Amino acid sequence: MSATQRTKYRWMSVSLGLSIVLLILKFTAYFLTYSTAILSDAVESIVNVLASGFAFYSIYLAGQPRDQNHPYGHGKIEFLSSGFEGAMILSAGLVIIWQSILSFYEPKVLTNLDLGFALIGLTAIANAFVGWMLIRSGKQTDSLALTADGRHLLTDTFSSIAVMVGVALVVLTGKHWIDSALSLLLSFVIIYNGFQLIRLSVARLMDETDAPTLDRVVTLLNDNKDANWIDVHNLRVQKYGADLHIDCHLTLPYYWELNQVHDEVHHFEDTLKDGFLGEVEIFVHTDPCVNECCHYCRVTNCPVRAFAFVNDVEWTADNLPLNQKHFVSIEVPNS
Repeated sequence: MSATQRTKYRWMSVSLGLSIVLLILKFTAYFLTYSTAILSDAVESIVNVLASGFAFYSIYLAGQPRDQNHPYGHGKIEFLSSGFEGAMILSAGLVIIWQSILSFYEPKVLTNLDLGFALIGLTAIANAFVGWMLIRSGKQTDSLALTADGRHLLTDTFSSIAVMVGVALVVLTGKHWIDSALSLLLSFVIIYNGFQLIRLSVARLMDETDAPTLDRVVTLLNDNKDANWIDVHNLRVQKYGADLHIDCHLTLPYYWELNQVHDEVHHFEDTLKDGFLGEVEIFVHTDPCVNECCHYCRVTNCPVRAFAFVNDVEWTADNLPLNQKHFVSIEVPNS
């Protein structure tokens, strides 16, 4: 097991264990106080346990090697896990709305608010720390499952803080309707966060362009640009969990022998692989150069150069994905 995978397992184990403990604490706080806002927070903790369990399984499955049935690996299960977590959060928000409406018509006497306040405060501190660590680890390992679970815990933290404010207002004013109103407000925040996770999950499952990853690939190519890489186009980047699949067209001198082309393609691939922690699979289609490429070709001592070098082509996230060589944008000065 790689160090990256061990990091994922460790933090998802912490998240799952914490979710179970906090679920018990929050329901304890509810049965002590009978606060609808605290019940809303407790219901969301049920979602935390289910989502963390599924996220833990998804990380295990994503770490399995590719096989004949899954030639691109199992990494996309992390996107499904994120969507599942978002759906669970959204469902919890709908349940909380229903509970809030009922509490307006069937109010309960709130008791032991000081003890309930302390328990919710404890859960907020724990959620904030673990949520922040999950997001940090998710970014380091490029794991959407970790990041989504961390965002969920941070959302739970804000919910708990809002509940504490509501409980304090009830104690100070004696107006119990504040409890129900706050619960209703929290439900909309929870539903919004659930929708955002679902939207991100669907985008990744449909291979929507991941702008930060594409920008990173473009930066790597520009920073390590080799004079023999005459042109790169039709660049596509797909994410499979923390793993990447990259394919593109690479223009090389047409007179090179096959062995030289093979070695240069390996050099190109290694340049991209060295820039990412996860596994990177790269398919490179080599194109022969044409006379029009001479205007931006930086190959020195080229024996077949037809035109003088004019200027280089700036590789960007806008022009590299285009399925065409970039000589069409080169302006040749009049002789």
